[in-house]
Amino acid sequence: MNKSTITIDVILDPNKIPEQINWQASDNNADLKQKAKAMCIAFWDGEDKSAMRIDLWTKDMMVDEMGDFFYQMMMTMADTFKRATQQEALSEEMKTFAKDFIKKFQESQVKL
Repeated sequence: MNKSTITIDVILDPNKIPEQINWQASDNNADLKQKAKAMCIAFWDGEDKSAMRIDLWTKDMMVDEMGDFFYQMMMTMADTFKRATQQEALSEEMKTFAKDFIKKFQESQVKL
């Protein structure tokens, strides 16, 4: 049986606000840790039928980056949902929502 390990290091400031997020996967070809400004990880607890999440972002994550990050996550979630369930129509609805979300987000940023 193969095993893959993902290591995540979060460097905090004195107020426990993330300053840096670094991650590395054991089956990745990159020897160096990868930097990230944000992360969202979800685990499904089948016994409790609930999602457990870890959502972190560094203090240098810009608002426009957060909008792009959420848009890309929603699009990826739609693709994953389609592959897992074969529910193409619902996947397309999720993508439509994501596209509407990013459009409204970008419009709100222009107004600032």
